[in-house]
Amino acid sequence: MTSPSRQKKGAFAFRPSLARLVTTKRLLARIVLFFEQLLPSLMPVLSVIAFYLSASWFGLFRSVPDWLRILLLIAFAGAFLVSLLPFRALRWPRVAEADRMLEERNGLSHQPVTVQEDEPAFDTPFGRALWREHQTRMAEKIAALDAGLPRPDIAAHDRFALRAVPALLLVTAFGYSLSINGGSIRDALQAAPEQVVSDPAVRIDAWVTPPSYTGRAPIYLTADGSEQAPIGIPQFSGLTVRVSGGKTAEKVVFRKANGEAQDIAVQADTKPQQTAASGSEQPTAAPASQALVAQTHMMKLQENGALEVNGRRWSFDVLPDKAPEIAFDGLPKPSVNGALEIGFTVKDDYGVQEAHAEIVPVDTDPTATPLYPLPEYRLDIPRRNARDAKGVTSRNLTEHPLAGKRVRITLVAKDAAGQTGRSPPHEMVLPSRPFNEPLAAAVAEERQVFALDTRKMPQAIALNEALTIRPEETIPKLTNYLLLESALARMKLAKGEDALKDTAQYLWEIALGMEDGDLSLAERKLREAQQNLADALDRNAPDAEIKKLMDELRKAMQDYMTELAQRMQNAPMQPNQNAQNILRQQDLERMMDQIENLARSGNRDAAQQMLSELQRMMNNLQAGRPQRGQQSQENSEARKQIYKLGEILRDQQKLMEQTFRLDQQLRDRMQRGEPDMGENDPLLDEMNPGENGEPQDQQQGQQGKEGQQPSDQMTAEQLREALKQLRAQQDALGKQLGELQKSLGEMGMKPGPGFGQAQREMEGAGRELGQGRGQPAVEGQGRALEALRQGARDMMNQMMQAQQGQQGQGPNGQVGQGDQNGRDPLGRPRRPQGPDFGDNSVKVPDEIDVQRAREILDAIREKLGNNPPQEMERRYLERLLDIQ
Repeated sequence: MTSPSRQKKGAFAFRPSLARLVTTKRLLARIVLFFEQLLPSLMPVLSVIAFYLSASWFGLFRSVPDWLRILLLIAFAGAFLVSLLPFRALRWPRVAEADRMLEERNGLSHQPVTVQEDEPAFDTPFGRALWREHQTRMAEKIAALDAGLPRPDIAAHDRFALRAVPALLLVTAFGYSLSINGGSIRDALQAAPEQVVSDPAVRIDAWVTPPSYTGRAPIYLTADGSEQAPIGIPQFSGLTVRVSGGKTAEKVVFRKANGEAQDIAVQADTKPQQTAASGSEQPTAAPASQALVAQTHMMKLQENGALEVNGRRWSFDVLPDKAPEIAFDGLPKPSVNGALEIGFTVKDDYGVQEAHAEIVPVDTDPTATPLYPLPEYRLDIPRRNARDAKGVTSRNLTEHPLAGKRVRITLVAKDAAGQTGRSPPHEMVLPSRPFNEPLAAAVAEERQVFALDTRKMPQAIALNEALTIRPEETIPKLTNYLLLESALARMKLAKGEDALKDTAQYLWEIALGMEDGDLSLAERKLREAQQNLADALDRNAPDAEIKKLMDELRKAMQDYMTELAQRMQNAPMQPNQNAQNILRQQDLERMMDQIENLARSGNRDAAQQMLSELQRMMNNLQAGRPQRGQQSQENSEARKQIYKLGEILRDQQKLMEQTFRLDQQLRDRMQRGEPDMGENDPLLDEMNPGENGEPQDQQQGQQGKEGQQPSDQMTAEQLREALKQLRAQQDALGKQLGELQKSLGEMGMKPGPGFGQAQREMEGAGRELGQGRGQPAVEGQGRALEALRQGARDMMNQMMQAQQGQQGQGPNGQVGQGDQNGRDPLGRPRRPQGPDFGDNSVKVPDEIDVQRAREILDAIREKLGNNPPQEMERRYLERLLDIQ
């Protein structure tokens, strides 16, 4: 008898792992049995689906009338529902069926799976023991059960192999669907397209010409309209359709995406395909001759749609032309001579054609009548890489009346399609020319007053008259006084726009002459020559014109450098000028030669970029000016204090190194416990201060063996006494730092907190040295050095600010005497003036670093004390400890 309701019988009761294995295999076996029932039932369903797809891809539904298409669709739906009926007989296999399948497919005899659930008919002790032994032996055969894959035996259900018919039909239909006459699976759900009869005598030539700025080749449309997917074309492309042949005029239609039809007009193109009829031909042949004339239809494609002509159709997917994007790359800034420098980034899908900066005043008077239009600021865009470009442009706008006024700057980019992109606006004060002569600045202000509003000419005249009230005191040169009087006469007589512009230009030339003499005129000619060459490169001028403009640029550059050299003959070297700031004539000649060679070789973009770099370099070039006597004296006194601070830093560094060396040797003596090595102390004489308070160490190089330190012969007590004698030097350095702070206060400078911190650390280090403790003394000296460097940086900043205030600043804070950002006109970092106080890249070792160094030295001493067997290793360790 069997009792399937009981769990874990037989060997399953005392072998749980075997029970779990059989349970898993039974589940897999039931799944396999279920799929063996399912797959034969799926064959009718798959066959119906295959017949439907084949009919759709063969184009059956689009070639039959609508009533027949609907009837076929209903028939396929009914066949599909009928094919689902066999699924009603599906059921989940039982456990006994799964056991039987496992035993049969694994070739197990005596039913080893089923016997685990059976019980003997006669329940006797001997029979029960015999049955358990039988179950155990059968259980050993269950260890490698395998359910296998489903075996549906489809051939038994389809003896004639008719299942191959829909499969072959489906593959054939799929291949046919890729042709121009192939159908779609959606054809059964939509009405058949209207049958258009095409005239085989009509010839159609159609092509799409993308705009020239896209750089794309024309697209020729196939004669039979075989393009299945829409053709991607740029926006504003030109569509050209040429129709010839036939007996009647063919209609060309462009159907938009919304279904609206637009007739493409015929262009004025009458070109007969045949020779004119002879006089012997009858007049009735004239209409036929007109029909054979080729007609050209053209339009601009701006949206998606399809071209329909003579029963053929081409679909277009118009790719929109996005507006360009432009933004500031950093904030606009002035250069040394007042030129406005703007960095920018620009992006466009087909490239930017033109970009400029729109500069408008922030405070405007609607009733004002300005004499000049708004300033023009064209950005230098590379032509080859205008799709994603980044650049810097420098333009001198100091001559415009808006210079020195608050303006709003907006970058504007324009592509070839006429679309524009704008950047967020940025407000700033437009850089103006820094005038160091007050009289020249006053004349420039007169010009600005009436140039911004011509109605304020009386105010400008009043300013001019105020300048000449007491000319013997305010105008030292008679020439300048005569120029002001002539300018006043012009201002009173100027009435029309041309006369006002001439007067404004005259005043500007007077101001420049008072400020720089002939240098300003040479600078203007140089700027004009640079602009003319830039315009010629931009429009691809011929080589002859480029050579002529290059000669003009060389002459203007030579005149400017000559005037600049004359100006600098009597000008001493400024504190922020050194050999690195000098721009040689050979450098400029080399750059101009490279520009000309690049232009001749056809690389106009590189030539234009190098010319832009030359303009920026000249804008940042400064002319040396002689300093006044008092300012020179102040700079001389400040320079003395800088060198004095450098000496304190150098002496403190040497003292810290000496303290560290003595402390390390003292620790070495203490660790090894060596006896006294001598009574005479050569370092005691060395550490005694000389006349200037400095150690007398000139003789130590000759003592002992070659490379041996004098302190190597000293005992621990002598080393400790040497540390105590260093206190006098440390106290002397603290005293010098106090005198330096007092001198800075007398100069009107406030010593920074770094000097006070350094003095306190020096006093603490001196106390530690007096007690013979080297480690805390070294730590205090390191902190004193860092505080000294911080105080030095604060002192230099104060000196720079004071120097800028004395030299005079432009209206935008631009220093008139050179760049103060620590770089030369070529953008290279300059070497420091005077002593080097260090920077943030130099780090004084802190307590952790010092402790780590001590640990490394202790480890080396320990290894050396173990008497290494190798002579090479011992010498290496001695060299690390500087032991000779």
